[in-house]
Amino acid sequence: MATASSLLISSRIPLSSSLKSVSIPILPYHTNTYIKRFSLHKSSSRYFMNPPHTARRNPKTLIVRAAEYKFPDPIPEFAEAETEKFRDHLIEKLSKKDVFEDSVDEVVEICTQIFAKFMNEEYGGPGTLMVDPFWEMADTINESELPGGPQAARAAVKWAQDHVDIDWKEWNGN
Repeated sequence: MATASSLLISSRIPLSSSLKSVSIPILPYHTNTYIKRFSLHKSSSRYFMNPPHTARRNPKTLIVRAAEYKFPDPIPEFAEAETEKFRDHLIEKLSKKDVFEDSVDEVVEICTQIFAKFMNEEYGGPGTLMVDPFWEMADTINESELPGGPQAARAAVKWAQDHVDIDWKEWNGN
């Protein structure tokens, strides 16, 4: 059986100009050990890196609890109100850009339909805003051969990141 001293592996890591290198011992650990942070110790002229103690909680229990969490269902009234704010913002934002020419209304309609569908079916509060509907906006605009798909999606996702979660908290009184 191998001892800890025989399993010691040293590696050289360059440091500042005052220290040329440091010898860091690396010991093998059980694969189920979750090492989050190392501490460096100086013993005489050598630095040693020691892993912290493993967590006392079973990590599998934490994963199961996180998987069991259910986000709230979407609120239709909130989705409708947020979609109106979204539409108003996009009309104002996109009409200022020359990229869209005369197709601003069509682009805004596509983005609004996709956003409304997401808000009514999937958005369940902070932490549930996804990028998928915004990719879908850009793809649908490009497939429709309308100008400015990426610009419209970028304006839409920027507004959503800045407003949706905050508005949700205000709506629910948090």
